[in-house]
Amino acid sequence: MKERSSGLIIGISIGVVIGALLAIIGLLCFRFHRKRPQIGNSSSRRAATIPIRANGADTCTVLSDSSMGTESSRTSVQNGVPFWFGGLKKGHVVAASGILEYSYKDLQKATYNFTSLIGQGAFGSVYKAQMTTGEAVAVKVLATDSKQGEKEFQTEVMLLGRLHHRNLVNLVGYCAEKGKHMLIYVYMSKGSLASHLYSEKHELLSWDLRVQIALDVARGLEYLHDGAVPPVIHRDIKSSNILLDLAMGARVADFGLSREDMINRNASNIQGTFGYLDPEYISTRAFTKKSDVYSFGVLLFELIAGRNPQQGLMEYVELAAMNTEGKVGWEEIVDSRLEGNFDEQELNDVATLAYKCINRSPRKRPSMRDIVQALSRILMTRHNKKHHRRDSSVIADEVALNVDQLGRRSPMNGEHRRFESFGSTADSCEV
Repeated sequence: MKERSSGLIIGISIGVVIGALLAIIGLLCFRFHRKRPQIGNSSSRRAATIPIRANGADTCTVLSDSSMGTESSRTSVQNGVPFWFGGLKKGHVVAASGILEYSYKDLQKATYNFTSLIGQGAFGSVYKAQMTTGEAVAVKVLATDSKQGEKEFQTEVMLLGRLHHRNLVNLVGYCAEKGKHMLIYVYMSKGSLASHLYSEKHELLSWDLRVQIALDVARGLEYLHDGAVPPVIHRDIKSSNILLDLAMGARVADFGLSREDMINRNASNIQGTFGYLDPEYISTRAFTKKSDVYSFGVLLFELIAGRNPQQGLMEYVELAAMNTEGKVGWEEIVDSRLEGNFDEQELNDVATLAYKCINRSPRKRPSMRDIVQALSRILMTRHNKKHHRRDSSVIADEVALNVDQLGRRSPMNGEHRRFESFGSTADSCEV
């Protein structure tokens, strides 16, 4: 009897232990499955809070086959603060920024172990990369000893994840591995505007192309100021930050100093490139959209004169303005290499617009939308003039052709009349 009771007690104890273990395992599974959808939902909520304007939107493309199918935890940036989340595949879009992440190994292979150098900047080196898809991209490796470079990395991933426009150099990926921060951009095969203005390796930019480049840049800035939500101030507009694609279309690049208009307008340190900086920003340490307008005005004069602020551009402009009163007579500052191949009225219109952009009072400067409209009117006037000349030329050719044909027929008509006159005289003699 005692053996039976002891066996029963042992059996009950074992059952209780097994039941407790099963209950614990079930509770863990329940909590795990409950947490997974929360991670997914929080990621999708973060993605939904970032507004992306439809106008000029492009889609990100997968640049590496090896980025598909592997899982890893990764970081993204929201309002400058990194946060971690896991469980997403490499081929998926990073939830908060909309930018794809790539492995260090893939980029090392694509850049031939980082030997394909195409540029060197203050924040790091730029390499051309050939991805396994056959697409060429530019990889900027930020300097490891630069705190500003790390800020630039976070800023560009945060901002460019939601900024997409045909006149902006779009960020298509990033890498943050092995202590390296890399940014992957659309490859711009024609290089920077500065290289075309000052390097003898490139053909001289025609006047017509310079005005078109100015309009492209203005459209990119107009999108940042009026199309992005919230608006973005670039803060570093200059010729070396304007890149050209294969068709010589211009795009605004380098958003490392950019800030959203609604936050922290007052900066403790002056940042940017001297010569392009708004004097109002230097004195008040407050940057606004009109600070970008001032820099754009300097860029317009740079396109006109073919010289940069470090070569005394603005002193040159101020001297010319004393004679022109800011309206006409800007021919004296035109790039001499153009050898007069420009329309004087068009030149004065562009220079007058540029002079308004660099007005000492920010309130008197035009907005980027006004600038886009002004440059568009200038190009439309040029188009109408060419169309009118073409029509006039066609009419002149038709008139010349008709006169020529009339001249060819007139001798025959004269002979015919003389023959008729002779016949009538003969008839009268017979009578």
